Amino acid sequence: MAERYANQLSYGANNLVVALSATEVAKIFRGDTRSDIGSEAEKLKVANRVNDLLARFVRLDYDDKHEWDMLIMERLYPLDFRSLEVEKRELLLDVFTDELRQLHRDIQRPSGQPGERYDNVFLTDGGLRLIDVGISALRAQVGDKLFSKYVEIEERERAEFSNYFLSR
Repeated sequence: MAERYANQLSYGANNLVVALSATEVAKIFRGDTRSDIGSEAEKLKVANRVNDLLARFVRLDYDDKHEWDMLIMERLYPLDFRSLEVEKRELLLDVFTDELRQLHRDIQRPSGQPGERYDNVFLTDGGLRLIDVGISALRAQVGDKLFSKYVEIEERERAEFSNYFLSR
């Protein structure tokens, strides 16, 4: 990352995230991102219709000053899960598991990518939430066979996350 911005929240493997307000963040896409930003926006919209696990999609926008495309989402404020008793974490994890199974998506960063293993998962005052669609796929785009394979991987990742979340 060459530049830092005053309103920068994070810089992931692929995208910068900046705060726009107390309620909105922008995931920044640089260059010709029409297929990437459109695909991510569509996946967020689909997920938002199913449940509230993923941050809410707000809109797509363009920043003339910086010349970048922006995917505007709900701003989440993470809490440290170690501040909650294991019993409360178990309840939150049950809800998270149910919502995750409704969506069937990944929660673990692919190996080889920089960043924390589960930095896609936030604990908020409303429970566990996901901050982006990651490498998820829509069944309609990949078909039943591939989608079923992805669900198997997701179940393994969910079990690993459960261990991590409850054992800290």
